[in-house]
Amino acid sequence: MREKILTFIEKNSRVDLKDLAIMLGVDEAVVVNELAQMEAEHIICGYHTIIDWDKVGMEKVTAMIEVRVTPQRDMGFEKLAERIWNYPEVDSVYLISGGFDFMVTIEGKTLREVAQFVSEKLSTIDSVLSTKTNFILKKYKDHGTVIAERAKDERIQMLP
Repeated sequence: MREKILTFIEKNSRVDLKDLAIMLGVDEAVVVNELAQMEAEHIICGYHTIIDWDKVGMEKVTAMIEVRVTPQRDMGFEKLAERIWNYPEVDSVYLISGGFDFMVTIEGKTLREVAQFVSEKLSTIDSVLSTKTNFILKKYKDHGTVIAERAKDERIQMLP
């Protein structure tokens, strides 16, 4: 039951619980109780809205920063990840495979603001060996949701 509920709400957290209960063939109270339990257990960690900031006209810069570190003895990557995620500028921190250890995403008002965060805060952590900043220029799809407007078919139909 939990997996089915999670599958539905992952794609649309605003789904009407009554409709969800009908789709699952259970009473609405069952769905409400399961959701509350999963929130209490931190299986469901939050609900988010995806916004196309370009349409709002608000300047926002998003960057994905690759970070290479030296893991701390007896702590591995956990302590470093926590230190990084505690910065309010940080949206997400992922342990990744490849040439870097972490992928950190942040948002700022300007390129300079993001660059200052990287140089003054992230790069100054003792265990950080190097960083590589990648700026997001345009979002086409985010969290499974297409943001970009679909290209119009501009072909001319030929009549026989």
